[in-house]
Amino acid sequence: MAPVSLSIIGYGIMGERLLRAALDHDPAVVTVAGVWDPSPTAMARLREGLPQVRHFATPDEAVAACDCLYVASPPSSHLDHAERGFAAGKAVFCEKPLSVDVAAARSFAAGVAARKERAAVNFPFTSSFAVDQLRQWMTDGTVGTPQAVDIEIAFAGWPRPWQVDAAAWLDATPQGGFTREVVSHFLFLTGRLLGPLALGRHAVSYPEAGKSERTITADLTAASLPIRLAGSVGTTDKPDHNLWVIEGSAGAVRLRDWAIAERRMPDGRWQEAPDAMPNEKARPLVLRRQLDQVVSLTRGEPQKLASIGEALAVQEIVETILKGQHGVS
Repeated sequence: MAPVSLSIIGYGIMGERLLRAALDHDPAVVTVAGVWDPSPTAMARLREGLPQVRHFATPDEAVAACDCLYVASPPSSHLDHAERGFAAGKAVFCEKPLSVDVAAARSFAAGVAARKERAAVNFPFTSSFAVDQLRQWMTDGTVGTPQAVDIEIAFAGWPRPWQVDAAAWLDATPQGGFTREVVSHFLFLTGRLLGPLALGRHAVSYPEAGKSERTITADLTAASLPIRLAGSVGTTDKPDHNLWVIEGSAGAVRLRDWAIAERRMPDGRWQEAPDAMPNEKARPLVLRRQLDQVVSLTRGEPQKLASIGEALAVQEIVETILKGQHGVS
């Protein structure tokens, strides 16, 4: 079977990460057709760092050259690029969020479903080794009956140090903020593990004019399971810190800092899974697994990537939180 050819639109952090993962993959499985980005600076960076990669002059060239289009541009352009791919009969793998316009995202999702497009969204927790471990603990009796979930997201500053070149949109309200960029991953994870989420009381703060949010709080449920979410900037000395904790009748387990699965021991200590590895080491392995799923998507085979419907459900919650208080007397 011929390898799947991948074109990339958008050469920011995620575009580069997946590009490098694809270049490191087995060329009998996946190859890189090339990259397009409207920014001359981004394309110059590509030319300097990876001169062997083809540079497309237009997005239409990128679409025409591939079997699957990876859309890694800023959020407001996702749907246009994805529709361009579908119009050419290509599979589409898109970054989250689908859009910052919920109505447009709903219409897009309905069209994808009606036309049975080959489409998925890049939530890497679908390929996470640590999430595999959490799922095992949730089914082998380590957790017992789930009783509550706590999600804590914190940053020393926003954007994170490796994102400062994209601060113009990442730290502005129209497309940016940590809720869209980071919290969305943990909402997806919760929904994938526990079922559809319902949003209750929530609040957001925008203390800096023209900037993205600095704190959020929200209460959610999955069926009757209570879920507490808190996110903030300037409350930790770590550039990026997160915890996803599930308490159960038999014990508690958690995901720490993206990639470390831990369970709480009888003495209260958190013990890492035997094969736990930090995110820096786990990320390329997870992206390789994601690419294997992208290949299956493109070939019309079963795969476990995040669906458009799952991404829409996350976006609806995120955008509602970002609009402000609800249910506060």
